[in-house]
Amino acid sequence: QSQLHPNCSALGPNPHNDSNSSTWCSWAPFDGDNYKELFGALDNAFLVAYAIGMFISGIFGERLPLRYYLSGGMVLSGLFTALFGFGYFWDIHVLWYFIIVQVCNGLVQTTGWPAVVACVGNWFGKGKRGLIMGIWNSHTSVGNILGSLIAGAWVSSAWGLSFVVPGIIIAAVGIICFFFLVEYPEDVGCSPPLHHDPEAEPSNEGPLSISGQRSPECSNSPKEPVEEPEAISFLGALRIPGVVEFSLCLLFAKLVSYTFLYWLPLYIVNVAHFSAKEAGDLSTLFDVGGILGGIFAGLISDYTGGRATTCCVMLVIAAPMLFLYNHVGQNGIGTSIAMLIVCGALVNGPYALITTAVSADLGTHESLKGNAKALSTVTAIIDGTGSIGAALGPLLAGLISPTGWNNVFYMLIAADVLACLLLARVVVKEVRWWFGCIARKRGYVRN
Repeated sequence: QSQLHPNCSALGPNPHNDSNSSTWCSWAPFDGDNYKELFGALDNAFLVAYAIGMFISGIFGERLPLRYYLSGGMVLSGLFTALFGFGYFWDIHVLWYFIIVQVCNGLVQTTGWPAVVACVGNWFGKGKRGLIMGIWNSHTSVGNILGSLIAGAWVSSAWGLSFVVPGIIIAAVGIICFFFLVEYPEDVGCSPPLHHDPEAEPSNEGPLSISGQRSPECSNSPKEPVEEPEAISFLGALRIPGVVEFSLCLLFAKLVSYTFLYWLPLYIVNVAHFSAKEAGDLSTLFDVGGILGGIFAGLISDYTGGRATTCCVMLVIAAPMLFLYNHVGQNGIGTSIAMLIVCGALVNGPYALITTAVSADLGTHESLKGNAKALSTVTAIIDGTGSIGAALGPLLAGLISPTGWNNVFYMLIAADVLACLLLARVVVKEVRWWFGCIARKRGYVRN
């Protein structure tokens, strides 16, 4: 964004000697005074398409071979990402071209998240799922970091390559995925993991993660045919306890995360006055914090058995930290680095936990009793609802930022508080479950 509408006055006099002396180096149609609104609309085109497509994607992902579905989506994602970059080489200055490419890209990228969460959920049971998926989920932040670094390598010289090169990479990985992805442990002679504790009575009152774990054990014995459970319906997935609460929480949590993802480099350029490349490099620290936060949230939730409580505590702490970052985060490079890592951990930790371990827990919930396949559908509902917030966040930032960056941060803080409040009912149930466990243990000791 900062390259499509840079500060032209810092580059010297206008070599074209026309009236647009302040925007001569900008890329049309982003060379007007409304460039922030156009950037917000461009981001929103992708995110709205992603949010709408996600609800449909999970239904298809439950009914199609995940290997084909995921690989095809990755190749198409690479194609549309590269087409955005070709706008530079083809000298395209029509806004609708970029919007159409963004919409198509958003739709095909919805094939990814439900499919990968379903694949990982098929391999690991609940016992250590928070930690395992927290470590696994670091790939999203690593991808954001690599994406920022790859984009930064060409952003000042040929920004089109910042899209073409990642497009080639994801298409190539999609081909690799087609040949090597194993969807189920049973496909290679391994036993499936336990998705809930067979000794525990099914209950909607306890934490989502209190259950057993069995690692897939491999053998060379032939696989016995088993009856394939039917895919769950959309309304059936909504009736699973906890799906609605975590979906609405993720709406606001993802609003905050994606606003940072899309607008943090521009904020750093405008407030700290770094170059576009330096701002891109510095913004990757937010994702470094996201890696640490996701792992920490998964570990704590495994230990305590409280997914919702872990998310709620991190969201409560995130609100004042966002306020501090806006007011003191640019006082020095050391302060900026520390605040970005801390804010990244607190903002992306709950987001990572909900979209991975919580989604997998709910997709294999005890209430299903193994009678329905729900992993992909539940993941799509939760992430699709969150993607509505991801679409709203950058759009609101584009509309609010002309009034000042302080107002953008107030909006983010309010979203964090709302995300926390939406989990209140689940948190109360978890706290009651903990007190019940303590009471039972004390009674057992007295006997």
